[in-house]
Amino acid sequence: MATRNAARGVKITVPATWIASWTLYDLANTIWSYGIFSYAIGLYLTSENGLGESQGNLWLQISIALSVGINALISPAIGAISDRAGRRLPYLLFFTLLAIIPAIFIPSVPVGMGVVLFCIANFGYQSSLVYYDATIKLVSTPENRGWVSGLGNGLGYLGTILIGVIILFGGLTVEQVFVLAPILFGVLAIPIFIFIKEVPEPAGKPVSGNSLMATLGTIRELGKYPGLKRFLTARFFYTDAQNTVISIMAIFAVQAVGFTQSQANYVLVALATTAVIGGLVWGRLTDSRGPKATLNRVLALWAVALVIGSLFVSPIPFIVAGVVLGFGFGGLSGADRILMYRLSPPKQLGEFYGLYGLVGKGSQVIGGLLYGGTIFFLHPVLGNGAYTIGLLTLLATMLVGWYLLQAVPEKREG
Repeated sequence: MATRNAARGVKITVPATWIASWTLYDLANTIWSYGIFSYAIGLYLTSENGLGESQGNLWLQISIALSVGINALISPAIGAISDRAGRRLPYLLFFTLLAIIPAIFIPSVPVGMGVVLFCIANFGYQSSLVYYDATIKLVSTPENRGWVSGLGNGLGYLGTILIGVIILFGGLTVEQVFVLAPILFGVLAIPIFIFIKEVPEPAGKPVSGNSLMATLGTIRELGKYPGLKRFLTARFFYTDAQNTVISIMAIFAVQAVGFTQSQANYVLVALATTAVIGGLVWGRLTDSRGPKATLNRVLALWAVALVIGSLFVSPIPFIVAGVVLGFGFGGLSGADRILMYRLSPPKQLGEFYGLYGLVGKGSQVIGGLLYGGTIFFLHPVLGNGAYTIGLLTLLATMLVGWYLLQAVPEKREG
């Protein structure tokens, strides 16, 4: 149980079932993220029956760019709609279903149509994160918000382990993963909609009917809140590495390092274990030292890992770099989400978390296309050297974001 509004002398509890349901949703959507986004779609498109290595890498990043880019443009608007309604969970349910249903049918249609279905499903998945992030307010207190956020991220990576183990020991084909991962996502997401009782909040400001104008309006408001514009600019650069690594892990392990698909799964499941541990460690650090200090430590580790991974493209360095990256995953997402919460206006959380999502997704679009284009143009000439240059582009953008983060003020809470 957790308490709220202690500053007012009123003790209000957050039921343990709410926290458990919220973290279970993180586990559930990580099953989708790994099963579909990190594993199946990349291997499906780059296989001989798909589009081949060069074309598959390029079209993977194009499809991600389309789905994430469209979502990014409207994220603040769809977040603002939930502010206006005073509720998040109905919208979370809709977009969760949009992530699940199209993904199941990807292997049953021609490759071109499969790319379209992936775009729709990934749009739904990315949209669901806007509402999920904003519900952190429902299930935590100022005193434990970092811990709850880190718990969600850390335990969320159990989803990677779960689907990875099922793929390994169930002998699943890529086509079967497209079906099983969305179904597991749906089943494990059910508790958040059953147990959390959302009390409608007072309506926020009216929402413009034009989503692009609503987004521009949100951007214009950034100047009212000290540090928020600087933080989102920094986030644009440093999340490029995280988002692109998630989308290329399986392909990089198989195509660049030389693992078989089965070996790659063993390695990636092992690395996900470090993410579980990291989420719990970084969550406590976020509460005790603050999210900005936590982000600084994570980004320092990531810089080391990306140097190792890019300069030594072989199994042992890949595993070493992967352990460091995996340990940092929970810290980056958990602390980042809390810093955004502290800098944002309480009555416009959905709207501003939508902008937060826009920034991360915009980074993913540009970074992913840069990485995919690097592999497409340089792989025929440099072979594995193209993967080295691709990772170095991620390192460069991450370092820019890390530098910008230093001037962001950190508001304390609780």
